[in-house]
Amino acid sequence: MIALFRTLIFAPLAILATLIASVLVLLTAVFRVRVRFAIIRVWYTLVLGLCKYVLGLRYRLLGREHIPPGACVVLAKHESAWETIALQQIFPPIVFVLKKSLLHIPFLGWALAASRMISIDRKAGRDALRQVAEQGRKRLAEGISVAIFPEGTRTLPGEIRRFKPGGAYLAVSAGAVAVPVAHNAGDFWSKRFAKRAGEIIVSIGPPIDPKGKTAEEVNRLAEAWISAEMQRIAPYRNRR
Repeated sequence: MIALFRTLIFAPLAILATLIASVLVLLTAVFRVRVRFAIIRVWYTLVLGLCKYVLGLRYRLLGREHIPPGACVVLAKHESAWETIALQQIFPPIVFVLKKSLLHIPFLGWALAASRMISIDRKAGRDALRQVAEQGRKRLAEGISVAIFPEGTRTLPGEIRRFKPGGAYLAVSAGAVAVPVAHNAGDFWSKRFAKRAGEIIVSIGPPIDPKGKTAEEVNRLAEAWISAEMQRIAPYRNRR
């Protein structure tokens, strides 16, 4: 009941902040992209603040020393919408690889397009892989990290799907390190409306240097680390 009450307060405030940020991003589309990232920084700081003080939902970051000083390819678990916000605070500036249909959402989708997100047509097969590599290399060259959810879609807590090669292929083709990220956000931020209070654990893995490795090898290393780390930070899932 308390979780529902808190979420009823949080939701309209977060939606309002998102709408305002989207409009501001659109209005500044003619300026340098750094201006839009500054607006996004204010937005995610506000929303994560609402998570902490309204929802009672905070996060603890492990492996901070593994965050590289420059742009990288972030390969992360995807269990909720929460990590799409938090990763922007952990790896700024950053863009996400997302499905093209999201860009058609009024205001939000237009703002995503103006923020240089990498949009792909999931049905395009190998052409989608080429789109990720071409656009991703440009962002990395500009000093902007690229986040990819290698399982391809949101998963349930405890569920692990086979990793797709797009992120690893980008890391190898761009010569950028791949950074695996594990977290247990799905235990607190599920598809149900009410969000649970507590502490999300986000663990950053050692960067994977793609030099001398194939995309398959990078992908396999990232998948192995994330799978093992999920067992460590969320062992209770195995007892359910």
